Amino acid sequence: QVQLVESGGGSVQAGGSLRLSCAVFGYTYSINFMGWFRQAPGKEREAVAAIQTRGGLAYYADSVKGRFTMSEDNAKNTVYLEMNSLRPEDTAMYYCAGGWGSRGPLSTGSYNYWGQGTQVTVSS
Repeated sequence: QVQLVESGGGSVQAGGSLRLSCAVFGYTYSINFMGWFRQAPGKEREAVAAIQTRGGLAYYADSVKGRFTMSEDNAKNTVYLEMNSLRPEDTAMYYCAGGWGSRGPLSTGSYNYWGQGTQVTVSS
């Protein structure tokens, strides 16, 4: 069993920064990829970033490239999402996810485990 716990959301003005954290508990050897997804009201859940665990590549949605950075700390079983130059359109509930990645790192279908979400609100 795997449990994901996100933290770090909040409210910020446009142009500001936030760092999200996701702590992973349980049988982590079943996880090959970790991802961040977001869902705004009335919209579908979309991929933000993903990383192949244990030193692999990172992947980003076009909308966040150059502004967001995903990283991992294997010693702490934690992944991070550093978000800079935030925009009002980044406002959403952000979810951490873990899985094997068989459908591609930015596909929701690749992830079996999901956190409860953390809200990010960016005001103009």
